[in-house]
Amino acid sequence: MESASSEIVPLPGGPARVEWRRSRRARRVSLRIDPRGGAVVVTLPPRAGRTAGVALLMDHASWVAERLAALPGAISLADGALVPLHGSDHRIRHVPDARGGVWVERDEILVTGEAAFLARRVGDFFRAEARRRMSELVAAKAEIARVQPSRVTVKDTSSRWGSCAASRNLAFSWRLVMAPRFVQDYVVAHEVAHLRHMNHGPRFWTLVAELTPHTTTAVEWLRAQGPRLLRVG
Repeated sequence: MESASSEIVPLPGGPARVEWRRSRRARRVSLRIDPRGGAVVVTLPPRAGRTAGVALLMDHASWVAERLAALPGAISLADGALVPLHGSDHRIRHVPDARGGVWVERDEILVTGEAAFLARRVGDFFRAEARRRMSELVAAKAEIARVQPSRVTVKDTSSRWGSCAASRNLAFSWRLVMAPRFVQDYVVAHEVAHLRHMNHGPRFWTLVAELTPHTTTAVEWLRAQGPRLLRVG
């Protein structure tokens, strides 16, 4: 179980938003960068005080400053924003008097209705498109691998693009719909392969290779471009 709080902390490299999290499962004080929110996350075990967290922050102040500076700029789901969809940038355009909800025309995402609801409508559109695309890929690859998932869902995760639970439920980040199709193909193949092999042993990777030819290029793309996807929304 975790508790959390947030504040702006002055560091040698400049002020930073720090998310303080206390976790019963944590064994030591740790810190990481949350690329989605652009914050520093400090996790404290039950008996550690805030002083220990501040000390760790100060010891790694240069690292924190470098990592925060390297984050891509945040992109809001707003009229005029340029956002990726299946690997290609699309311009969001508000067409309040039109009908049809949200749809894509060439390199634009057109959004009807009131401006106050534009971000939510675009977000819902992305999630629905992600659910459709991931479910389509799962069905095709599960047939090849001769496995059957229990359920396919999309979530807003910050550290994992996909997961396979012991219950055989597959979950994917909705942000994958912004990545190129070859990246989507690999992530789905990876998780479908876990339905047969719940490990990363040789037989797992052999099955992944049977399900997708894109492992190397997709992993490289996610390492380089994944942080940009986490900054959208």
